Amino acid sequence: MEKRKTKKEIVKMLLNTDLQEQDEEELLDLLIDQPISIDVDKQEAAKMTKGDKVADKISEVAGSWTFIILFILFLVGWIILNLFVLRKENRIDPYPFILLNLVLSCIASLQAPIIMMSQNRQAAKDSLRNQNDYRTDLKSELILEELHDKMTVILKNQKTILKILKENGENDEQ
Repeated sequence: MEKRKTKKEIVKMLLNTDLQEQDEEELLDLLIDQPISIDVDKQEAAKMTKGDKVADKISEVAGSWTFIILFILFLVGWIILNLFVLRKENRIDPYPFILLNLVLSCIASLQAPIIMMSQNRQAAKDSLRNQNDYRTDLKSELILEELHDKMTVILKNQKTILKILKENGENDEQ
């Protein structure tokens, strides 16, 4: 069975710091006062280079319906231009469209790594988001556990007070 961590160990893990010996109440106050969550998008945006921004923009454009439709129109236009519009002697790329194949291969060979770079950055951002969520959940769990403990003490004290009041009420009647 998994060993349950103490509150102190959880706080140390959440804060990523080596803390001096303190009691649990001080650790909880420190945890509550220190923000755990971070703005992942803002943090990533601050670290992005111009190349990263360009890669993201290319991925955004290349993954849109506008790009797909325009690219299909370009391909159809290229084929129509070279088959029907231009005369045989003036055709830029006669059938079987070897130049078009070369252009498409070059676009694909550049586009694929750029999209992969963008996806890798997105995966890193998702990982940061997951870590952030985990830390926030741990903090919430710790605070809820502390509230539960305090409620237990309050209920115990309330029962004790009611018992004393009841005993005093019985003594007054006699």
